[in-house]
Amino acid sequence: MTATAPDDRNALLRAYASGAVTWRELREQGFDDYIQVLGGLGELGLRPPIAPMSGPNVEARRRGREMLARLLRGQDAQ
Repeated sequence: MTATAPDDRNALLRAYASGAVTWRELREQGFDDYIQVLGGLGELGLRPPIAPMSGPNVEARRRGREMLARLLRGQDAQ
């Protein structure tokens, strides 16, 4: 990530968590890796936004959620 003041970084992460800022906008502001975003959200006690289940990509999101749920269920069994 480029040199962004911690207060600016936290404000961007809070805006992302609330759905006011997109991942693309975060990249434009210097976040290079989504792991940085997830780590920053965790430090602030926030979660990533959840995409609405509407629009042209709803089926892809639904399949992705189902895949993750299956994988997580498999981890619980181990």
